[in-house]
Amino acid sequence: MSFQINTNVDALKAYNALAKVNAQATKASLRLATQKRINSVGDDTSGYRVGKELESKVSIMKAAQGNVSSAKDMLATAESALSNINDLLIQVQSKVVDANDPTKNLSALAADVAAIGNEIASIFTGTKFNETALLSGSSLPSGSNFAFQTGAGETTTINFGTLGATDLATLTGATSATVSTISVSTIVSTIQDALGKIGNFQQRLDVKDSYLTSAITNATASVSRLFDADMAAEQLNSTKAQIGGQVATAMLSQLNSAPQQILSLFQ
Repeated sequence: MSFQINTNVDALKAYNALAKVNAQATKASLRLATQKRINSVGDDTSGYRVGKELESKVSIMKAAQGNVSSAKDMLATAESALSNINDLLIQVQSKVVDANDPTKNLSALAADVAAIGNEIASIFTGTKFNETALLSGSSLPSGSNFAFQTGAGETTTINFGTLGATDLATLTGATSATVSTISVSTIVSTIQDALGKIGNFQQRLDVKDSYLTSAITNATASVSRLFDADMAAEQLNSTKAQIGGQVATAMLSQLNSAPQQILSLFQ
């Protein structure tokens, strides 16, 4: 043990040890308070960067998943409208068959067909999602063509194109002279093609939704491993540091008073 008075080296060493233990106790207490392992960039520089990049990716994927939900809602709206049109076309086909019965009232049947045609035309022009026409394509935003971003990358998109209107003049202009010869096969084919297209897109969206759910879960787990504190371990570290601080304080006090022994030389 040194008996120098001017500079008590041993006490300084004990002081440095106490400062180190106190820093450890402070860090453990802060982690317990915030429940975070990384509270500043200095705690883990590389971990902080990776974690923030993952957080950004999670945020983007959640937004993309919202786009997927919007796309599903849009397709469900279009599907409902097209299914209604398909049902109306079945009625038209029945009316045409009736018109080939010479005992039926052709004028009444023609009026029925024209009314159904007008209703189909109304569905085509009136089916909208967020004020955008789905079937006629008349008010599509320029260049968008129903393209939804469905992933973390800007190029990860699904483009629905236009779901397509068709010429309904034959139906809306039906007369007693033409009602028996009306053919809706082209319109029916157009509707069925559109419904098939919607079904395919819905399947793709289900896959996208499932993938995003899994990716978000995995990325969030990675962020948790980087940023979240192990509360049990930090409690142990805090207790260890507190006990170490008490011991270091006692030793500092003892070493700080050690040079007083030099006074015995002057007695």
